[in-house]
Amino acid sequence: MKTFLIYSFCKVNLSLRVIAKLRTGLHKIQSIVTFVNLFDIIKIKEINSEQDQIKFYGKFKHNINLKDNTISKTLDLLRKNNYLKKKKFKIYIKKNIPHSAGLGGGSMNSATLIKFFLSTYKLEISEKKLFKIACKIGSDVFLGLKIQNTFLMGNKKFLKRFKGKLNIFVVLANPGIRCLSKNIYSMNKKFSNTYAKKNAFNFKKLFDLDNIRQEKNDLEKVVFERYLKVGNLNRFMKEQKNCIFSRMSGSGSTCVGYFNNFANAQKAKKNIAKKFPNYWCEVAKTI
Repeated sequence: MKTFLIYSFCKVNLSLRVIAKLRTGLHKIQSIVTFVNLFDIIKIKEINSEQDQIKFYGKFKHNINLKDNTISKTLDLLRKNNYLKKKKFKIYIKKNIPHSAGLGGGSMNSATLIKFFLSTYKLEISEKKLFKIACKIGSDVFLGLKIQNTFLMGNKKFLKRFKGKLNIFVVLANPGIRCLSKNIYSMNKKFSNTYAKKNAFNFKKLFDLDNIRQEKNDLEKVVFERYLKVGNLNRFMKEQKNCIFSRMSGSGSTCVGYFNNFANAQKAKKNIAKKFPNYWCEVAKTI
């Protein structure tokens, strides 16, 4: 049977506002999200077997629960909802994106797999049903079902895709600290006002770089105070020549610097590698 090669792209939060804590314990947020051309590689093949074969390899293969991960959850939930029936798969995932790092690595793996099944096996799943399945797997999975700039408003109740392209280079750096979203959100005591409606629905303005530069990530305060290395990394990133702005993505601990051209981004990467030789650091571009 044919082996398919699919790419699971990295998610970056350009901004993140925490609006309120809900009675359920979850949080109401608003976020401007983009994707960059850094990706995990997924090899998938249908097999004649009684069990799936799931394997993680690559730089960030460690600390992934082999029995309970976004890949296994995706397969289990699709089957519980009567999709894929008795089909079994060999799935190998090369982890190029650090996990528990604010980049949605595991969630994007799941979203990429769902899109593959929808296309290859012609699954007929309503948008509402698909949304419910995605949310049961992980909080960011639904974002990756379409690789576009996205505005998330509320607690997943409003999602708007923006077709324009940012065309900026990014430097992603991570000190090797795992930030579990549940823990970081639980420690957050800072809440923001919602976006003004006129901005929230004026997507050209919303995704304007000057507007994004003035935005923030409310979770930075918690992470920077708890993990001094992350705060120091973000400050150093900001100091790099022609860095438009630098901000933590999601609940951390990856800091992202934004640059207008590749040369400046590459120079920043070299400086970070010299200053923090043990940190993961990559240059990518928004897609």
